[in-house]
Amino acid sequence: MAIFIFRLFVIAFITLAGYFFPPFNLDTYIGAGIGFILSVIIVYLETRIRKSEFKIIWSSTIGTLAGVLLGWALGSIYQTIADDGSTTTFIRIFFLLIMPYIGFLVGTRKFEWLDPPYLLQFFREKNTGSEYKILDTSAIIDGRITDICDTAFIGGTLVIPQFVLKELQLVADSPDGIKRQRGRRGLEVLDHLQKSSQVATMITETDYPEVGDVDSKLIELAKHMDGKIVTTDFNLNKVAQLQGIPVLNINELANALKPVVLPGEALKVFILKEGKEKDQGVAYLDDGTMVVVDNSRKMIGQNIEITVTSVLQTTVGKMIFGRYNEESQ
Repeated sequence: MAIFIFRLFVIAFITLAGYFFPPFNLDTYIGAGIGFILSVIIVYLETRIRKSEFKIIWSSTIGTLAGVLLGWALGSIYQTIADDGSTTTFIRIFFLLIMPYIGFLVGTRKFEWLDPPYLLQFFREKNTGSEYKILDTSAIIDGRITDICDTAFIGGTLVIPQFVLKELQLVADSPDGIKRQRGRRGLEVLDHLQKSSQVATMITETDYPEVGDVDSKLIELAKHMDGKIVTTDFNLNKVAQLQGIPVLNINELANALKPVVLPGEALKVFILKEGKEKDQGVAYLDDGTMVVVDNSRKMIGQNIEITVTSVLQTTVGKMIFGRYNEESQ
């Protein structure tokens, strides 16, 4: 309410100033009309500025000032090589108008160019791996990103968006005990990554208030920073790939690193439980791969040697099918 009254005061004050002190010796009513129009424009700009982030305002101001300087420089250069006075004046006015406009647009759309990490990359060699890897909440909570970074298999800079931190904090403060534990583990993962000497990390304040969900914000940030998204979320993976965003899926990496097992090979497994079909037993390898073994239900709780019959690749990983030959034991 107070800001509304203040805006009315500004409009009334500027309108009265135009009435009592009309510019360019105009009629008092015309001066008041000009003052009213200018005050409404100022109030409108004020409402737009209040909805914008400070870094967008700062970058658009820098872009506009840079456009003014560049426009003045281009106009001055043309003036030194041209003799036509009217053409020179037109060109100078053109540059002084168009260049600040372009600078303003670039400043509002590419505000991350003023981030220190982005500026520093111009002083580094291109092969130093200054590529951005943007972490989502699922990859942080998963925790395996720390092992990948500690083994130096991932380079560049890990980017943690502020909106991901907020989501992680909400999970850590959840009344649900399991969610709270997962959120706190995610915070511990971030602490480990920031202290790691194998990878560089940065927290970016860039946000997109007009975008609702976190996944869409991650995609927009990846577009702006020309980076890759690191995730374990299957849906985010597919949506990002449809929009041309490179994705590093930790689950896909884990599946790719599982040992290759061929039909006919022998495996030693521990039968943990019974399977769905008659005489089936179920075992698991060290990497979590499920092994379904025929003729092994009676061997539950024992280590046995089986012969691999087939390997099935699914969307969630590999499944190995084998047979227990009691006569061969």
